[in-house]
Amino acid sequence: MTRDQASGLRMINQQQNDKVKVIAVTGGKGGVGKTSVAINTAVALAEKGKRVMVLDADLGLANVDVMLGLRAERNLSHVLSGEAELDDIIVRGPKGIGIIPATSGTQAMVELSPAQHAGLIRAFSEMKTQFDVLIVDTAAGISDMVLSFSRASQDVLVVVCDEPTSITDAYALIKILSREHGVFRFKIVANMVRSLREGMELFAKLSKVTDRFLDVALELVATIPFDENLRKSVRKQKLIVEAFPKSPASIAYHGLANKVISWPIPQQPGGHLEFFVERLVQKPEYQEEGTSE
Repeated sequence: MTRDQASGLRMINQQQNDKVKVIAVTGGKGGVGKTSVAINTAVALAEKGKRVMVLDADLGLANVDVMLGLRAERNLSHVLSGEAELDDIIVRGPKGIGIIPATSGTQAMVELSPAQHAGLIRAFSEMKTQFDVLIVDTAAGISDMVLSFSRASQDVLVVVCDEPTSITDAYALIKILSREHGVFRFKIVANMVRSLREGMELFAKLSKVTDRFLDVALELVATIPFDENLRKSVRKQKLIVEAFPKSPASIAYHGLANKVISWPIPQQPGGHLEFFVERLVQKPEYQEEGTSE
């Protein structure tokens, strides 16, 4: 990225966007309920008066709009082609949350060229829509785009469920983000657990291996219980926080939303929107020195 691009991004209206809290929701593997965590938390935040934007960053297999029963006429591919601006493609979901939809089944969106990266940054820098929280729902796995969105965000939420592959893949994601991208703090969401105790035991399993091999700090921020109402809400194409607001999972999502509100935004530009978009294409400066497992 050129110096001109970076300085241009700093022209974002500070009054509008310098208090944006940017959170990446990721998981290392598919099937852990990452998107459900992202959008239920988004709606819970909106119910508490926050203006929330959700970026569907699974650029090849978008599903946020589908899960919400919404029809997106245009998506990020139209932004990158110059046919639309980000403000033009936003669709509104429950409680007024904004959704920036990606495209589904398009291989070209999975690995963007440097020029397309620059176009994405330019699109963010020109956004006029105001919001308080940007939740980035990443793709599964540890692709370059997942890593870029994660290291660019202020907070990284790693969603884990009680399966060996989920724990292994979450560890792999944390390992590469810490050793190669300088991310050392991770917030853990134990999802689909049978009890608070099971969630804490799941967190302990992950912490045990990270404490042994990595120099990172993990924090358990939510245990989302397995809830039969979740399946019912999916069939209705509604979120559980909407369809069953008194259910155990909904209560847990509201607890997570309260924690998100309490997380501070650093005085330096760590949580600012222009910092987020600049970091999307910057090469990480952190280099591992003599770390071995």
